[in-house]
Amino acid sequence: MIEAYRTRSVLAVFLLMAPAALGAADARAEIYPNRPVRLIVPFAAGGLNDVVARLIGPSLERSFGQPFIVENRPAASGIVGTDATAKATPDGHTLLMVASSFTVVPATHSKLPYDPERDLAPIAMVAKNSLLFLVNPKVPANSLAQFVAFAKANPGKLNYASPGAATQTHLVIELFSRKADIKLQHIPYRGGAPAMTAMVAGETQFTAISTLLSLPQIQTGALRAIATGSLSRDAQLPDLPTVAEQGFPGFEAIQWIGLLTTAGTPKDIIERINAELNRALRDPDLIAHCHRSQELDGDSAWRKHHGRVMLRATNANDSEVTSRMDCTGR
Repeated sequence: MIEAYRTRSVLAVFLLMAPAALGAADARAEIYPNRPVRLIVPFAAGGLNDVVARLIGPSLERSFGQPFIVENRPAASGIVGTDATAKATPDGHTLLMVASSFTVVPATHSKLPYDPERDLAPIAMVAKNSLLFLVNPKVPANSLAQFVAFAKANPGKLNYASPGAATQTHLVIELFSRKADIKLQHIPYRGGAPAMTAMVAGETQFTAISTLLSLPQIQTGALRAIATGSLSRDAQLPDLPTVAEQGFPGFEAIQWIGLLTTAGTPKDIIERINAELNRALRDPDLIAHCHRSQELDGDSAWRKHHGRVMLRATNANDSEVTSRMDCTGR
C-alpha cells in the first residue's frame, strides 16, 4: 500500500514537472540567442566568406539583440572550421559561412572528421558570384586566348593562386587547364585575401576569384581581368567577355556562399535565422555594397540538398580533374 502510494506520488510529480520542462524548452527557443553567436569563417580574414560574414553580421545583431562574432579558422581547406561547427552544441549559437568549395572537399579528402550530410544543417544560400579570370599586369595577355598561348609557350613556368587546396578556384583552374591543354603551377594560400596579395605582388601570375574581391584591384589597375566565368557578361564589366565567348563554350565558373549550422539544431531556430538573413539580404544598401545582382535569398532546394550541390562547370565528381589536384598544401 505504501509502495503504491509512493509510486503514484512520483508519477504525479513527474507529470507535473513535464509541462514545466517543456515550457522551459519553449522559453529557451523563444529567447534565442541567449548569448553571443559564433560565426565561423573557415578561411583567412579578407576573403569572400569573411567579407560576406562581416557584412551580414551587423544586420543579424540588430535583429537578434546579441553579438554575432566572426571567428576565422583558416586551415586545411576549411576543414578545421567546418569540423568545429559540426561538433558544436546544436543550439544555433555556432554558424558556419561556407563557399562552394565545401562540396569539393569531400571529393579530394577521403577521410574527413565530419560527414557533411549528417553533421551539418543548411540555413540559407547567401549569394552567388561569378569568378573573374585575372592576370598580373606584367603578363603579356589581354585576353584568354593570349594567356593560353603564353602559357603554352612557357609550360609549367606560370603560377596560379588559390584561396587553398580543394577550393573552387583550385578546381576551376584545373578544369580550365585541362580544357585549354596548358600546365600551370598551383600555389595555395590560406584564403582569398592572401591569394590576391600574391597576385598583386607578382608572386603568382593567374587566378580565378570572385568579383567582390577582385573588382577593387581591377579598378586600380593592380590586376587585369581577361574573362568572366559567368555565362553572361557582368553588368559591372560589360566589355569583359565570358570564358564561353572566348573559345570554351558552356564553361561556367561561379561561386556560392551559404550559411550552415550544427545538425540537430531546432528547426524553429534555423527558420528564424533564415528569415532574418533574408530580410538583411534584401536591404538595398547591402546589395549596393556587395555589387551583387544575383540570388540573395534562401533557396529551399539548396537547404535540402546542400551536400550534393555541384556547379555545372565544376564537377567535383570528375575523377580526371580531381586526380590532378594536389591537396596536400604548399
